[in-house]
Order: sequence, then C-alpha cells, then structure tokens
Amino acid sequence: MDTTLFTVNNLWIMIATFLVFIMHLGFATLESGFTQSKNTVNILFKNVMIIAIGLITYTYVGFNLMYPGEAYAGAFFGFAGFGLSAPMKELVVDGAKTMALDLSYNASYTYWSDFLFQGMFAATAATIVSGAVAERIKLNSFLIFSVFFVGICYPITGMWKWGTGWLDALDTPFYDFAGSTLVHSVGGWGALAAIILLGARIGKYENGRINPIPGHSMPLGIIGVFLLWLGWFGFNGGSVLSADPASVSLVFVTTSLAAAGGSVGAFIASYAFTKKYDLGMTLNGILGGLVAITAGADQMGPNESIIIGLIGGILVVISVILFDNLRLDDPVGVLAVHLVNGIWGTLAVGIFGNLAGGSQFLSQLIGVASVGAFSFIFAFLLFLILKFTIGIRVSEYEEVEGLDKHEHGMSAYIFES
Repeated sequence: MDTTLFTVNNLWIMIATFLVFIMHLGFATLESGFTQSKNTVNILFKNVMIIAIGLITYTYVGFNLMYPGEAYAGAFFGFAGFGLSAPMKELVVDGAKTMALDLSYNASYTYWSDFLFQGMFAATAATIVSGAVAERIKLNSFLIFSVFFVGICYPITGMWKWGTGWLDALDTPFYDFAGSTLVHSVGGWGALAAIILLGARIGKYENGRINPIPGHSMPLGIIGVFLLWLGWFGFNGGSVLSADPASVSLVFVTTSLAAAGGSVGAFIASYAFTKKYDLGMTLNGILGGLVAITAGADQMGPNESIIIGLIGGILVVISVILFDNLRLDDPVGVLAVHLVNGIWGTLAVGIFGNLAGGSQFLSQLIGVASVGAFSFIFAFLLFLILKFTIGIRVSEYEEVEGLDKHEHGMSAYIFES
C-alpha cells in the first residue's frame, strides 16, 4: 500500500465530511429564513436534533443496513448487525503483539472515515422533510418520524444501489453518483407524504385563493443557500471516494455550473410567470440545479451540466406553481427542489451521461419508481400511525401564536423598546 496516497485520499474524505456537515447549518438558516419569525426556534431545534438522531441511528442500525456486505449482493434487504465494528489486524511491534485498525478495508479510506462520511448524508433525508412540514407539525411527532426514516427507510433504499443491492445488479446498473434519488428524492417523497397528511398552514388557501406567507429573513435564506452550495463540493466531491485530482476537479466544475444554470433558469422562468425578479425562486433554482447534477456529476461535461441545471431551475418555478394549485403547502419549496429535481437529475444520467441510452434510461426510471414508491409508502404509513396515536399537527391556537412560544417557551428575537 502507498501510505502517502492513502493518507491524502483519507484526508480528502474527512474534509468532504466536514463540508457535508456544514450543509446542516445551511438547511437551518435557509428554512428559518424562508419561514415566519415566530417559528424560528422550532426550525433551528429540529435541525439540531436531526443531525444528532441521524448519527446515533446510523451508528446502531443504518450503516449496517446500508452496507450489509457481499453476502447480500443483489438483494433487496440485508443487515450486518447492530453497532459499529471496525476491522482490526494483529501487529508485532518490538516483539510484542498488538491490535491496530486494518487499513486494507478500502484502498482510499478507513472504516471510520467511511462511516462518518456516509453518516453525514443520512441525516439529510430527514432535514429535507423538516422544511416541508414547517410551522405546523408537532415537534415530538417529527422527531419520532426522523428516528425511523433515517434509521430504516433511507438505509434500505441506499443499500439497493450503494450497498450492491438489486438496483446495482440490474443488467444495466442503476446509476446515482451522489444521491439525486437515494438522498434527495427519498427526502422529497417523505415530504410529500407528510404534506398530504398534515394539510396546509392556516390562511394559505382561502376562498379559492393562494395567499403567500412570506419568510421573515431573506438574508438568512441566502446565507443558507451559499452554505449549501459550499457544502455540495463535499457532497459531490467526496463521492469520488478518493482525492483523484482529475475526477474531483471535474465534479467541482459540473456541480458549480449546474448551480449557476439553475439560478439562471429559475430567474428567467419566474420573471416570465410573475414579471418580478423573485429572489426566493432564484435561490431555490440554485438548489434545484445542485440536486439535479448530483446523480451524474462525474459523467457530465460543462455544457451538459449547464443544461441540466437550467432545466432544473425552470422546473423549480413550474413545480412551485403546480404544487400550490394542488393545495400542497410547502413553505420552503422542498418538493420542487428535492423531489422534482431529484427525479430529473436521475433521469438526466440516461440522457446526457457517459452511458446514456435506452437501457440506461430504463434503469434510471426503475430506480426512481422503486425508491419513490418505497419511501412514500414508508413515510405515509409512519405519519399515519403518528397521526392516529399522538397526533402530528399542533392546535390552531398554537399555530397562530407560533411554535416558538408554545413548544419551546422562547423567542429567536428579543426586541427592546
């Protein structure tokens, strides 16, 4: 083993892990900025707990569900046991036997680096749902949902591809480089199930009209988007799973160009529909482009990346309008960004990718449909159980007054006269 190269590769995976971690701050600021000030503490609290719950559930269950080992190659389900167990080997140092971490686990990184990088991805699935259910869901119900969604649903569908499961074993393997489907649309399908069962916020749809409920801080929103764009360099760049300079730098370029394309696409589309320069739509266009390129960031060139992002940004605007007309209240645009563009980006691999063609497109379609069906049904049944047991929606009085006051007994902002 070239220990210098191994060290460099492992270091890059850890840096990418830190970048993915900072995305959770991006989600927190984006969601709080795009919602009302009276619910800011609630948004921030959920985002704090999601990362904590995600790491713990991934430690004891999720990681070994997602990567159960070679015995389950091609399977729908596999489990390697509870908890973490790093591979060790016996060494002889100065005549004495000792145990040390077995670095032959992988050519580029250690077992611990693998776990932590993947663990950062895991919590993202529930974080995506958080924005869609903002301002009216009970905190305890959402946290219970997060335990099972992150601990069971996300790892099972992830195993189907990344854990060498049945999607990876198709004649033309399903391809999802960094998770347009396996991370983003999983969260998007969960969000759709939650929105259907929760219903809209009070005052959002009245007398046949769609009433905007503006967020309280666009500065927080734009900080969140730029933090997410920064973190995406780790999200996609780390998914190369080595520090290979050609591959990592290509992924950086495709990621950035898709984000730029998404911004331009949303800007043009929103102006065409509203004749206004809509900052919120443009910011979500950036995120839509990022989600869309994630499935094939390593397979695209500059032109394809811009096209994918541009279409993604346009889809964000069209989807926001469509979901509003369907009375699906989504405070921060989760469905448009993560669900719609997760699907679009995954299918784009079969259109623009290195292996584009009919068989690849069909495999992409199978992956989108199967992961979507499992994730939606899992989330719907879980929320349905919670709805008929402890309830999932706060009272009308609590919603009007704000969740900060009633669920947390504090306010995010103190104004002194």
